[in-house]
Amino acid sequence: VSDMACDLCHVLGMPEDITREIHIAGHLHDIGKIGIPDKVLLKPGRLNDEEWELMKQHSKIGADILAGAPKFARIAAIILHHHERFDGKGEKIPLGSRIIAVCDSIDAMASIRAYRGALPLETVRSEIEKNSGLMYDHDVAKAMLDNWQIVENTYR
Repeated sequence: VSDMACDLCHVLGMPEDITREIHIAGHLHDIGKIGIPDKVLLKPGRLNDEEWELMKQHSKIGADILAGAPKFARIAAIILHHHERFDGKGEKIPLGSRIIAVCDSIDAMASIRAYRGALPLETVRSEIEKNSGLMYDHDVAKAMLDNWQIVENTYR
């Protein structure tokens, strides 16, 4: 996630200091999962509603972990919002969170999970296209789709 996010930041022409910050956030975006019980994290099947509500707390837990260090305040904000739907909050979501959202979704779909195999990259691409402007910032999704070799180089 962090390397894809860094590559996407370069495509978007972002300054190096912001790119570095987003790269760090990419490494730490799921740190809050340490606060999620293993029986939920490692469950081999679909999560029930209660388990899903627990899992959704990982972004806040991660942000809370980092919030105690002032130098990590902006990274904590990126982590807090990395699962926000673009059509719900749009531009209010930090750009770093919007970048991590696309990269994290690609990684989730393109990786083997306990409950399913890795999805083909064509399917992953189709899901990003279909959800552009809904789950994902249209401009960020388009930049990734226009530079899909970033994904291909990561997963092939």
